[in-house]
Amino acid sequence: MENGGSTITIKGILSLLMESISELEDEEGRCAKRVISLGMGDPTLYSCFRTTQVSLQAVSDSLLSNKFHGYAPTVGLPQTRRAIAEYLSRDLPYKLSQDDVFITSGCTQAIDVALAMLARPRANILLPRPGFPIYELCAKFRNLEVRYFDLLPENGWEIDLAAVESLADENTVALVVINPGNPCGNVYSYLHLMKIAETAKKLGILVIADEVYGHLAFGSKPFVPMGVFGSIVPVLTLGSLSKRWIVPGWRLGWFVTTDPSGSFKDPKIIERFKKYFDILGGPATFIQAAVPTILEQTDESFFKKTLNSLKNSSDICYDWINEIPCIDSSHRPEGSMAMMVKLNLSLLEDISDDIDFCFKLAREESVILLPGTAVGLKNWLRITFAADASSIEEAFKRIKCFYLRHAKTQSQPIVDL
Repeated sequence: MENGGSTITIKGILSLLMESISELEDEEGRCAKRVISLGMGDPTLYSCFRTTQVSLQAVSDSLLSNKFHGYAPTVGLPQTRRAIAEYLSRDLPYKLSQDDVFITSGCTQAIDVALAMLARPRANILLPRPGFPIYELCAKFRNLEVRYFDLLPENGWEIDLAAVESLADENTVALVVINPGNPCGNVYSYLHLMKIAETAKKLGILVIADEVYGHLAFGSKPFVPMGVFGSIVPVLTLGSLSKRWIVPGWRLGWFVTTDPSGSFKDPKIIERFKKYFDILGGPATFIQAAVPTILEQTDESFFKKTLNSLKNSSDICYDWINEIPCIDSSHRPEGSMAMMVKLNLSLLEDISDDIDFCFKLAREESVILLPGTAVGLKNWLRITFAADASSIEEAFKRIKCFYLRHAKTQSQPIVDL
């Protein structure tokens, strides 16, 4: 389809990078070096990241009960919606009800729902750069014009709110905020989120809060849900079990109207939501049925262990980056599972851009990184640190070897004897 044809997807470019490595395999399908991927935000690839036993038992009990093999209501099981409302309400100054919650197949489907509900002739949406390319892809399929505002690396990847104000017009429908940040590894402060809410209110637009990495904050700033400011501006909160519970393959997400002022309570709007969900396929019924137990019984120690692992692995990445001259990161990761690093091409002999860097690195060292072009920043790289320490150490040793192999040779000064 023409609308989405030119958009680079993360999975698409990572598949091409893997194919470039497989071309080097011998007749028995072996590579000279073990492939290390720091390109995909899937922590289950590494044994140090595993979900809690409570989650496994809850799904097993649900499946074996023989009560949840049929169709669920298209908006989700009532007990699942209620449990998610209670879970999200823990961090809000007001209470959500199950009617505010709609169950989706992962956060990606929640993104599609949000953009489908907002699409109308001549409408535009404001997206962060760098960001998550699925938003642009969904917008193009919905004929929503995309306008990008920059995230400012020198300010901890905060939103350029002056740019937001200059981009918005009478046809702007929403502003997307990803917090904790993917791909930047940042966490927004309470004050910055309040400024975002006030700016959106001034512009008369709502906020789409992508909180798929919600609570995965391990720096000095705690995670603050955008819904805290729902009384200032209407917020659509998108989230899932995927990252915090380390189960991305379960495809259990949510689309939530965090809006105590009742902007979304219009019966026509609610009916439109429900009709759209009638054409969607939600997560498996037995997975939905396990959610109340998962949310209520997961021990805090599980979350602390995950955060400690992410903090440790992100620190290893940050320290190694300072050892390799051609890449730079001025911002130590504070959350999520990824970070952005700037590529200094002037130090490299035969590398034309970030895509060229990543393909040559994959072929020569069997290390996969995501080119920044895929998330909107040319000549940057996204590095995922949701991996075990030994794999990260090995990956960066290879990246350093790659740099030394491709570094520009310094011309020696001529000494007049």
